[in-house]
Amino acid sequence: MEFSLRQLMVATLAALTFAGSAVAADMSDEAIAERIKPVGAVYLEGAATEQTAAASGPRSGDAVYGTFCVACHGTGVMNAPKKGDGNDWSPRLAQGLDVLTDHAINGFNAMPAKGSCMDCSDDEIVAAINLMIEGL
Repeated sequence: MEFSLRQLMVATLAALTFAGSAVAADMSDEAIAERIKPVGAVYLEGAATEQTAAASGPRSGDAVYGTFCVACHGTGVMNAPKKGDGNDWSPRLAQGLDVLTDHAINGFNAMPAKGSCMDCSDDEIVAAINLMIEGL
């Protein structure tokens, strides 16, 4: 009996199809978890995990500012008040620290809530504010 190349390819494809079906037929929780698990993880340098933050305690205002706030408040992007600039901060400070804190924590105009530091506590945000208005 002589097989053509075409017949050999069809037989191989059929064998692979049935073999793949047999592996996928395992519907145990462990097998499903193995098939759908992520192939990798994303790590953002400088971003603390919740466990790291909890283990190390609250971050200083300088650490929060240097990681999250400096991008806008260092240069005045989109009219963000620059750190230590009394002219930029005076109209905001005139509204009171409660309003300023509320805007920083919940977001206001172009500023996102907590300046995009979603794992920052309210106290850490207040520490960053105090750093930026220090000496005014």
